[in-house]
Amino acid sequence: MYALALALFCTGLLLANAPPLLAGDATGTIVIAGNGPEAVMVEKLARAFERANPRAYVDIQWNENFKPLDLVKNDQAQIAVAGKEDPALQAAQIGWDGIAIMVNLSNHTKELTTQQVAQLFTGKIRMWSELGGPDTRVLLIDRPKNRNIRDTFEQQLGIVGKIPESAQVIKADDKAIKTVVGTLPPLSAVTYVSLGPALEAVASGVAVRLLQVDKVEPEEPTVKDGRYKLRRPVLLLSKKGANPTVDAFAAFALSPDGQKILDIEGYTPLEQKQ
Repeated sequence: MYALALALFCTGLLLANAPPLLAGDATGTIVIAGNGPEAVMVEKLARAFERANPRAYVDIQWNENFKPLDLVKNDQAQIAVAGKEDPALQAAQIGWDGIAIMVNLSNHTKELTTQQVAQLFTGKIRMWSELGGPDTRVLLIDRPKNRNIRDTFEQQLGIVGKIPESAQVIKADDKAIKTVVGTLPPLSAVTYVSLGPALEAVASGVAVRLLQVDKVEPEEPTVKDGRYKLRRPVLLLSKKGANPTVDAFAAFALSPDGQKILDIEGYTPLEQKQ
């Protein structure tokens, strides 16, 4: 009897010192749809959310040709990941994505004003020499229409529909970066990419340069506090009205664990309220 009591006592001590379970109360299935560069980040958020809520399941539907807002409106998904709001849906912002202006490292142009960025991507500036750079013609690398990053880029610069049709269009950030590196002549190409992949490329020694805009470096602190103006919100859009599992996922994305995942994946977490 003494041995049994001692064993139970020791077991109780072990349980008392064990870390608390991460199980939450969310249940059911939700579908998250998107078409942009957030796929890896959303996947990691979803799997972490499932670990914290064993009775919940998240299905990710991601394709560059999807129209995620329409999927939510047609009840084919419960959450759309987007960069702008829709009046028919409710939006929860979970972070920021900076938009970096990228050139080849051998192009010694280092900074632009917001106005010059707009003039560059509308074709009004045709030679880098007009910006103090090399005597080389500008080669524009655009991003696909109806994608989060392009929509915000055009709107913030006031150039919606004004990027020349002659601009080369590249879908993925990594391919756009490789094109800037490999284009001949190497001084000519310019594009805009999400800040996370852009900073990773620079840190990895890829031969690219990120340009200051209005004398502000594109980096996480300046995106977070708004000094760097070229940024887009990362939004979770859903139908208006109560959906406990959708609400729980948004809350998890805004929790310290969720914000850490955004940070690791190259997105800028929100300022935490004190």
